Amino acid sequence: MVTVSPPKSDASASWSYALQLPHDRIAPRIARVTLRAVLAGHGMAQLADTAELLTSELVTNAYRHSIGNATLRLRALGGARLRLSVWDANPHIPPPFDKRPGPLHSVPAEADGGRGLFLVCHYADAWGGYPLGDDLFGRGGKLLWCELEAPAADRMAAG
Repeated sequence: MVTVSPPKSDASASWSYALQLPHDRIAPRIARVTLRAVLAGHGMAQLADTAELLTSELVTNAYRHSIGNATLRLRALGGARLRLSVWDANPHIPPPFDKRPGPLHSVPAEADGGRGLFLVCHYADAWGGYPLGDDLFGRGGKLLWCELEAPAADRMAAG
């Protein structure tokens, strides 16, 4: 007799989730709550605090600078590495995700906004963005992404 068991959920497993977010001011909160549940379920809770900050900034950027829905995608890349990506309908790649040469420029102290994506670049291990043409399911826009990896000490403690 053969018994089939579901695979163990661990940080080295490959998985992906996509969450459609409405153009609503509570979208960042919905994304954060979902992110925490997914990371806890896959044994990657050690990434939750930083991932929550980065997700919140990426989703807030989509809400503030685009119209219509956004999509959050969470993907395990193996080990304790996580990729967060947010799609929205605005094709403009904002600084610093436009990867212009030179150092990241600071935001003036009197500015009311503009710091969120710089936080993403500071706390992420890798980041980027690219425009998406209209040939992708008839939807253009852009995709901003970042990656996190748990420090080796956290990976050993979780494993």
